[in-house]
Amino acid sequence: MYGNGDRDTPAWERPGRFARAATGDGAQARPRGKDGIAPAGWPRGVRPPGVPGWEDTAVAWLYDLCPPGYRSHEVLRKYPVILARMARQHVEAALAAARHGYGTARVDLKEAVPVHALEATLRMYEYEGSRAAATERAVRLVEEALGGERWEPRL
Repeated sequence: MYGNGDRDTPAWERPGRFARAATGDGAQARPRGKDGIAPAGWPRGVRPPGVPGWEDTAVAWLYDLCPPGYRSHEVLRKYPVILARMARQHVEAALAAARHGYGTARVDLKEAVPVHALEATLRMYEYEGSRAAATERAVRLVEEALGGERWEPRL
């Protein structure tokens, strides 16, 4: 596809490159880790995975990240992992918008606002972009936990 076989093929296009390890009978390997451990970047207000009621706190937090209309869809209430996917995509879009806004603000606003307002706008984009990136990581962690992932405590 890209010339010299696997060596030149991007990792994301190699079949099975990111497949999870399976046991001898074809079943998924049980994830390592323990219930009740929240990894770095875990969202505040969401109980650690595996403790009683943690999924309820995760679902409430995920809904707060999404547009209000998402609450009306039964499939999101029934399958929290789908809600996590939708929330992740929504946060990724916000992060992309912050990056785009930062990259185009100088050109788009140079004639419209004074320099100090433009600098404040760039600082706002930096802040919102870093906040969106942290939120994206937290959503990914919750999404993995809803899928059964658990973590080991670190010192």
